[in-house]
Amino acid sequence: MAIEKKTIRLLILEDSQNEAERLVSLFRNSGRATRVHRLVSSDDLAQALAQSWDLLIAAPHSDNLDPNEAITAIRRQAKDIPFIQLTDGNDSDAITEALALGAQDALPQGEDERLMLVANRELANLEERRARRVAEVALREAEKRCQLLLDSSVDAITYVHEGMHIYANRAYLELFCYEDGEELEGIPMIDLIAGSDQANFKDFLKNYQNAEGNAELACTGIKETGQSFKARMGFSPATYAGEPCIQVVIRAESGNAELEQRLREISSQDLVTGLHNRSHFIELMDSAAERAVNAGQTACVAYIRVDRYAALLAEAGLAGIDLLLTDLAHLLSAHFGSNAQLARFGDDVFTVLLAGQTPEQSQASLHELLKKTESHLFEINGRTLQTSLSIGAAGVNEKTPRGQDVIDRAHRCADELTSGNSLKLFNPADELAAAANRGSIVAMLQQALENNSFRLLFQPIISLRGDSHEHYEVLLRLLNPQGEEVPPLDFLRAAIDAGLAEKIDRWVILNSIKLLAQHRSKGHSTRLFVNLSSASLQDQTILPWLSVALKAARLPSDALIFQLSEPDAIAYLKQAKALTQGLNELHCKVGLSQFGCSLNPFNTLKHLSIDFVKVDGSFSQDLSGADNQEALKTLLASLHAQAKLTIVPFVESASVLSTLWQAGVNYIQGYYLQGPTQSMDYDFSAGDED
Repeated sequence: MAIEKKTIRLLILEDSQNEAERLVSLFRNSGRATRVHRLVSSDDLAQALAQSWDLLIAAPHSDNLDPNEAITAIRRQAKDIPFIQLTDGNDSDAITEALALGAQDALPQGEDERLMLVANRELANLEERRARRVAEVALREAEKRCQLLLDSSVDAITYVHEGMHIYANRAYLELFCYEDGEELEGIPMIDLIAGSDQANFKDFLKNYQNAEGNAELACTGIKETGQSFKARMGFSPATYAGEPCIQVVIRAESGNAELEQRLREISSQDLVTGLHNRSHFIELMDSAAERAVNAGQTACVAYIRVDRYAALLAEAGLAGIDLLLTDLAHLLSAHFGSNAQLARFGDDVFTVLLAGQTPEQSQASLHELLKKTESHLFEINGRTLQTSLSIGAAGVNEKTPRGQDVIDRAHRCADELTSGNSLKLFNPADELAAAANRGSIVAMLQQALENNSFRLLFQPIISLRGDSHEHYEVLLRLLNPQGEEVPPLDFLRAAIDAGLAEKIDRWVILNSIKLLAQHRSKGHSTRLFVNLSSASLQDQTILPWLSVALKAARLPSDALIFQLSEPDAIAYLKQAKALTQGLNELHCKVGLSQFGCSLNPFNTLKHLSIDFVKVDGSFSQDLSGADNQEALKTLLASLHAQAKLTIVPFVESASVLSTLWQAGVNYIQGYYLQGPTQSMDYDFSAGDED
């Protein structure tokens, strides 16, 4: 089943009800859910524009409402509704006029395939514009909040670009005794540093330009009044008004350094247990994620939940539960040692960051913690209480986008434990399964590769000329988590975009070889057509890999026919030429599918070593007309003159068989004969007896 697409709200300006319904059917047949309104007057248009619409398609002419009036009304109200104007034939003047008035495109009426391509393009562009507008609003709101925070911060903050001030907040101006930020414009920051420290400041700033991360510098600042003060400056990379710059935060050093240090510690501590608090632990996680991405330093995060917390709280009371948590914090600190970063993350949750470890490496230690906690006796006001822990663990690695994601993964693992005193490590396959359940086709593809769960179908290709071999085309199917098939066009395109097509091709080849070997061992003389994607066309390692795979299976090389599509062969002609020559050297047969739709298809054949040519399905889908029959016969005659074995697909009725026989086709394929099935069970002898 296809992933459900957003319903399109469609306006149609067309006097004919039947033609309007035909246009709607184009969208519905392409899998687009559609809500439609047909415009019948100027008043109707005015009412419609009060709502939100995704697309307007206008007929060349309308007695009820001039299409030009509709375009003008949309522009006047600044509505973002893509407008597609249909024209009578390929009238360049009409097309130019429509585009000049503001239509997104204009095209001849009746060119349905082109219309759908244009409509899909404009719908995709509309979605991107809407998403951009939402993002721009969110960005502006975020910038406002950041600016308010900067302006109201008690810390002195400035932004410096190439040594010059470009922004300073109120605290910074007050610190240096300036009345207005404009007074600082054009003044280098070094001018606010004492002369004795300027050389050191200049060297520091020069070196920091090429550095990353945060850094600090202690120096003496000079106020506008000439008064000096000791300051500690924190430097970090930033952007301001779109310009890369350096953020400098200045804190004047007071005489009581010990008090300041204590205040900093308190701001990052949980007051009950003395461990880090939630906000500080998240900062530690972000730093760990940055180290993992930039330096490859792995880490493990454990999300530790106290079992039966509500019952313990009811039994011990608020004061008692604080004593229990403090005792548990001491137990955790003693167990993990000084190298671990421990925090009380929530009322009943502790977290720990273990640098340099993977979840698997931490597993034994976490199991040991479970045993210690379960056997520990907590003394609370003369009473003895016991509890256990539920622990979820996840890793920080080079693929970690942000620290909170790792905490969330460990949290989910802890939530999934059905009994207390247990441990669960995060498995990426679980996340993959969750993404697949949400409808991600890429996740489904990755899952199918990992679980070997693609489905192979086989459709017979029948000889009309007495070939003794049995031929099937191998077709790949992907099932969603509900067991329903995902349309091949959806997942094949997604596979190429995600860089998975090459792996999938190899999976198909290996499993086809395995099934073919089993089938031929029962006495069948069977060949399989296996399709290769454009990714495999460009893969220089596929030929040696194929050679090894075929030898290992002990199959005759001509038992597999590797099929390329004409569009891919044209796009990668040089690579296709090398691949087909290499396949011939391995004694494998080669097929070319979707043949005959390029401007000069036979030019492609000149460069490729091809045995079988499958003509494009459009040649066989309408053979009732004499012109279409003649076009197919001419194409086939030219192919036969070049000694190519020909295949005609999409044979859906008996009426076309005689035409194909007279045209000299070698093989036919289609639902009239048999659709794709999971078994190679077609009775090829039935055609011979007829």
